[in-house]
Amino acid sequence: MKYDNIKSAKFINRINRFIAEIEINNKIELCHVKNTGRCKELLIKGTDIFVQENNKENRKTKYSLICVKKGDLLINMDSQVPNYVVKEAIEKKAIELFKNVSFLKLESKYKNSRFDIYFERNTGEKGFIEVKGVTLEKDGIVKFPDAPSIRAIKHINELIDAKKEGYEAYILFVVQLKNVKHFEPNNDDFHKALKDAKNNNVHILAYDCFVSYDEIILKDEVPVIID
Repeated sequence: MKYDNIKSAKFINRINRFIAEIEINNKIELCHVKNTGRCKELLIKGTDIFVQENNKENRKTKYSLICVKKGDLLINMDSQVPNYVVKEAIEKKAIELFKNVSFLKLESKYKNSRFDIYFERNTGEKGFIEVKGVTLEKDGIVKFPDAPSIRAIKHINELIDAKKEGYEAYILFVVQLKNVKHFEPNNDDFHKALKDAKNNNVHILAYDCFVSYDEIILKDEVPVIID
């Protein structure tokens, strides 16, 4: 996934979940935050960031926050991009498990949920992939979620139902940075939901990403520790 019109800036202040103040070209500007998570360990005053400049007349903000520097790490925090990164990787046959997928569809409805990806294999099997972007990192360990998420648990429970009805079911965590040790759930409720999914044969995967200021590409599988 490639971005255009990327500019360097400094983070100043998060006004609310969606809007932040940034310093760019020696001016304070408003910026759209494309991630509703807390991200407190990333969004620190004075942090180097990369933003996408937009020139659409009907936009409230001229910039969108894409990447944040955290020490030596560059972290993509665009929560809208993981689905497209996974779709791109599957289409390019970059994930061994999905090399025989012949049909992909983003945002597919199932019961009361809308899963991120529906797929069909050339051997006839059908399945769903729920994609979760991961930006929370400490000492090389990455976790999800960074705040309690009833919605994420609901999706996991409905993936279990889909598996019981004969669909393949996957939860794929897209770690939006490189060089991490492993992935693990970040709170007891989500931990329990993942264990239930694993016990019901839902596949749980994590992949890291190559991240530059204007690009993100799914790369290598990361160990998942649940038990």
